[in-house]
Amino acid sequence: MNKQDAAKHIAAVADRGYTIIENAIAPDLIDALNAELLRLERKHNIVPAKNGFEGHHTVRIYNLLAYGKLFERIPVHENVLPVIEGVLDDGCLISSLSSISIDPGEIAQPIHADDQIMPVAKPHAAFVCNSMWALTDFTEENGATRIIPGTHTADASPNYGEHYDSIPAEMPKGSVLIWHGSLWHGGGANKSNARRVGIAMNYCAGYIRQQENQQLGLPLDLVKTFEPRLQELCGFGTYRSLIGHIDKKTPAQRLLGETRDFKSVWDLADG
Repeated sequence: MNKQDAAKHIAAVADRGYTIIENAIAPDLIDALNAELLRLERKHNIVPAKNGFEGHHTVRIYNLLAYGKLFERIPVHENVLPVIEGVLDDGCLISSLSSISIDPGEIAQPIHADDQIMPVAKPHAAFVCNSMWALTDFTEENGATRIIPGTHTADASPNYGEHYDSIPAEMPKGSVLIWHGSLWHGGGANKSNARRVGIAMNYCAGYIRQQENQQLGLPLDLVKTFEPRLQELCGFGTYRSLIGHIDKKTPAQRLLGETRDFKSVWDLADG
C-alpha cells in the first residue's frame, strides 16, 4: 500500500471509526488460510466456546502464530500494517491473532468496544486498533461484523447485552475491515446456510498489555525464526527505547540472541 492510500484509510478511522480495504489479500493466501484453518479445526477438535460473547455456533482458533509459518504473513501484511501504524504508531504490538468462523444459526454477538474493559476515560486516542480479514464474503445475511459509525468518539462504552441499532460492514472476500478500539461493534447473526470465515488480527499500542501473551504463548525457538519486524510486533523489542527492556537490553537480545546494540531513551537524549 502506498502512503497516499494509507493516509486515506487512517483518516477514515479517525473520522468515522473504521475503514474497509478491498482487494487487500491475494486469492492464493486466502485459499491457503481457509484450508489451514479447517485442517487445524479438525486436527485439534476445536469446538465453539458456548458463551454469549464467543458464541454457541462460532469456532475460534486462538494464538495462530503458534501454528505455522503461513500465519506469520498476517501481522506484517503490507496492505494492512501501514494503516495500523498510522492509527497507533510503529511501536504497536500484536494484541491477538485468531480466526472467527461463524456457522449458520449463530445469533448476533453483543455490541461492545474492544477497549471497554480498560479503565480509561472516553473518548481517548486509539491504543487499540483491530482488523478483520474476510476469508469469505461478508454479508448481512451471513454475519458480517455489525458496526455503529462514529461511536469511537462516545464518552462511554455500550452496556453489555443492550440492543443498539447498527449496520453490517459488508465486504467482498479478500477485504480487510480496520477499526478504532473504541468503536461499538459485534459479530452479526448468520442467517445463511454457509459459514462466514474471518481472521481477527488485533493490535495494541506498545505501552499497554497484549490480549494474548505473545512472550509466554509462543515457543522461543519459534520466535527466533521470525523476521525482525514480527519479533518486534510480538513484544521482543522495546517501546520508544524504554518500555519493556530487561536490564537495559531488549527482550530479543536477552532471549533470542539478537546482537544489535540497545540504547535507552536516556542514552539517546545525551547524544
